[in-house]
Amino acid sequence: MTSVSTKLSRFSTCDVSDGLLNRNGDPHGGFFPNLQKWSGRSEHSVAGKAYTVLFAPCDDPREEVNYIDSVPPGSFIVVALTIPLQLECAPYTQISQALYGGLMSTRAQYRKACGSIIFGRIRDLEEHRALGFPVFSYGLGSCAARMAVKPVGVNVPLQILSHRDEFRTINPGDYIVGDCHGIVRIPAAEDSEELVKYIEKSVEVDQYIADDVKNGKPLKPSQKERRAVLKNLTR
Repeated sequence: MTSVSTKLSRFSTCDVSDGLLNRNGDPHGGFFPNLQKWSGRSEHSVAGKAYTVLFAPCDDPREEVNYIDSVPPGSFIVVALTIPLQLECAPYTQISQALYGGLMSTRAQYRKACGSIIFGRIRDLEEHRALGFPVFSYGLGSCAARMAVKPVGVNVPLQILSHRDEFRTINPGDYIVGDCHGIVRIPAAEDSEELVKYIEKSVEVDQYIADDVKNGKPLKPSQKERRAVLKNLTR
């Protein structure tokens, strides 16, 4: 039986966002802004369940945890900072140190993770690219973060500052899809099989519309006619 992650990896993040927007009414389409894909095959989407990691300042009373040696196979590593260390505007974090490097990707790939998302900086870019391991982040850096922050939580909810003081949450087990456009989150509570069915039909319909337009049909009438079938698949 084909896994949900495998099914989702057939779609672009744009396809998934269309599903979350048009079927579920999510105004953001599950998209988390400002991330860039730095490595991995650019023409392919990757999808997996979120394995979340929270970083806090070094003086935080919580003990440091080892997250990289327990990464579940098929998971998407998601690393974020505590709320006080996040910024609404670029560079989006209070610290300039890199939270993630090449050795982390080497271990994650061995553990069969599908990719890593860092809401902060990364380093060792050439190592990630040589591995062909998908890594997303806000930006790049050169200095390790061990004197600034430490990982204090694994498989905990991560609150991400998006814009206009709005926080959105990534929970452990949420499905994540990533490609050249960035990343999209599907809540774990979502009926993912039904969402996949909607996205499949939506992609099919868009291809029909594209064919119509290539053959000279006006865009708006084609959209109205072809997309009528999707109304029966909305919630």
